[in-house]
Formats: sequence, structure tokens, C-alpha cells
Amino acid sequence: MTNTVEITAPIEQEGTKAVVRNWLKQIGDRVREGDALVELETDKVTQEIAAPCDGILSEIAMEDGDDAAPGAILGRMRVETIGVAAEAATASPSQMQPLLPATTASSYYSPAVRKAAEEHGIDPAALKGSGMGGRVTRADMDHALEASRSRPPAPQSQPAATEQPFPVAPTDGKSRIVPHSAMRLSIARHMTQSLATAPQVTAVFEADFTAIMRHREGHKDRLKAEGVNLSYTAYFVAASVAAMQAVPEVNSQWHDDGLEIFEDVSIGVGIALGDKGLVAPAIRQAQNLSLETIAARLQDLTNRARSNALKADELKGGTFTISNHGVSGSLLASPIIINQPQSAILGIGKLEKRVVVREVDGVDTIQIRPMAYVSLTIDHRSLDGHQTNAWLTEFVRILQSWPQ
Repeated sequence: MTNTVEITAPIEQEGTKAVVRNWLKQIGDRVREGDALVELETDKVTQEIAAPCDGILSEIAMEDGDDAAPGAILGRMRVETIGVAAEAATASPSQMQPLLPATTASSYYSPAVRKAAEEHGIDPAALKGSGMGGRVTRADMDHALEASRSRPPAPQSQPAATEQPFPVAPTDGKSRIVPHSAMRLSIARHMTQSLATAPQVTAVFEADFTAIMRHREGHKDRLKAEGVNLSYTAYFVAASVAAMQAVPEVNSQWHDDGLEIFEDVSIGVGIALGDKGLVAPAIRQAQNLSLETIAARLQDLTNRARSNALKADELKGGTFTISNHGVSGSLLASPIIINQPQSAILGIGKLEKRVVVREVDGVDTIQIRPMAYVSLTIDHRSLDGHQTNAWLTEFVRILQSWPQ
């Protein structure tokens, strides 16, 4: 007796769709309930879809690069009680149809590939597939379409000097095109939309980190023994909460009929994921948390972000964002594009020793201090310069007067 169980994309996911990125099992593989079957990439996270039961993977309905809406059928499993081994050996992807006559496995294409072939007139048989077993995927078809669009037009007999506004790379030069991930495309759309939506202005201050460095030196070993890394970012989150009390309008969202000022300060912290992009999971209700708790939350979110284990809900609900771009070496980044629909984003530059002038007993002295540029980029619809500078003034004051 054989029963078929569908493997579906989660109903609750970040965004309206996900993209199939990698099947971890092949047709005919025997799997146990909970085994990871396939990876889905949304615009924020990559998640593994687990087997809903014990059985055999009998059908792959969506290939690498296919869009998977919430609840979409990704594949099917067979749950068998008789003749499992014999039938597993003959399992095949019944959903795949040959588009063009051919003798290789790559001539069988998913519905998404066949649709792209019909819409764009691209023969998948002419492409080198990047999917399992060399299978052509929808991502391969999209890549081929973009490549065809980017080719320079045929030269005219007498081209005018103004017809080519941008230089074109030599046709005999070597290059390669790396297909965009769903996360990279989402970041591109989000950044473009943010700049198109809001007039953005950046103010820059300088902060002396002496006080927080001394505090950290005095407490980091104790917290390390408890399994918590007391990072500088924890201080930035706590100081941002304090600055919100002085200028609550920064913790807001613009609406055409008014400015929505939030009582809860939920701070998103940018976490780089290498070449894949970045995410900004939110520390909810940070105004109720101690420095130690903030540090523990940051450590947990960072670890899970880099292992693709964040939950979709953790990427929502932020009211303000911090970009600690200095960890990768930059002194100043401007503008750091606002994470819409928030009204502001804080940037922290590289910490380095600088020569500064400090007054001691009425006399100017030259000292070496650990300094960093801090910036606040605002939605100028929501905030003006005096609010921006007042917030940064309080933020810097909190850092520089941190009690020991």
C-alpha cells in the first residue's frame, strides 16, 4: 500500500514568496521525519524544509531557482508499507516533461523553465545547467535572458558620439556574471525604494570611546564566564535607547497624515552575511533590557543569522536600525540608507586612536584617545536638523559618560 504526502512551502514566511535554492535529497532517497529535504531562500533568510514523515522522496515539483509561494507544493513523498525497496529503485520525477528531443538528462525541464523558454524564446538545451545532475534551472534561464539584454547592439554605419552614454567593455575581454540571490535582489529593491521614497540627510559627530572601553574591560571576563560576549554594539543599542528618551521623534515612522512615534524601542542591528548580503534582526522592547541582556540577545541573533537559523518574525518590527559598518574598516559611510519605513539609521565608524585636544585645569592638552565617527541618517520628512543633532548629542554624551 502506498500513500503520497506533499512537501509544501511554509505558509508563514518573510515576504510573499521564496525561491528554491538547493535540494538536499534526490528522488528515490529514503528519509526520516525531520530530515532536511530542500533549502528555500526568501529575501531575508535561508531555511530548510524538513520531511513531514518517514518515506521515500518520489517527486521534485520545483527545481533550483523556481519561485515558491506560501503553501506551494515543492515535491512529494511516498509512505509505503509493502515493497518499499523495490518501488524506491524505480522512483522518477513524473512531473518533469521533455521540452525538446534530446538524449541527456538535462533535456527534462521544470514548468518554470518551460515557461521561460516560451516567454523569452531561449532554448534551454543551449545552456549549461547549474541544477542537480546538470539540470537547467529557472535561474539559468533568467541569467541567459539578462545576458542577452546586456549585449551591446550591433554597430551602426556612422554612430553618433552621443549614442553611447556609458562605455561598453571590449567584446574580447574576459568576464563572468554571478546570478543575483533572492536576498541581493531584495536588498537592491529595498535600497532603491528607500531613496526614492524619502529625502535622506546625514549628520556626523565624533565620539570618544574611553569610558565604554574601560567599562567593558572591567566586566567582559565576568560575562564571558557566563557565555556572553560583551560587544561594543551592546553599548550602542543601550545608548540609542537613552537618546530616544531625549528625542522620541527619532523612533518613528512617517505617514501622510501624521508622524507615528513608537513607545517601544525595537532596534534592528545589521549583521553581514558575507557575499550573500545582510540582515537586521530586531531586539524587541530594548528599553526594558539591561546591557547584559542586550549583549546576550545580540550574540544569539548574530550566531543564528550566520547559520541561517533566524525566524522570519525576528526580522520584522524594528523601529530603528544600527549599522556598525566600522567593523569592516570604514571610517564613515554616507548615507547609510534608511531601513524603510523607519525614520532614521545610526552608523558607527571604525574605532581608532586619534590625537585630540582636551582641556585639563583650564589648559589645552594634546591626548591620544579611542575615537570613532557616528552618523545619523534621517528621513527629512520626519525629522529636521535640530532633532538629528540633539539625538546625536545625547547619544555621544551617554557613551562618553558611561559609569564605571
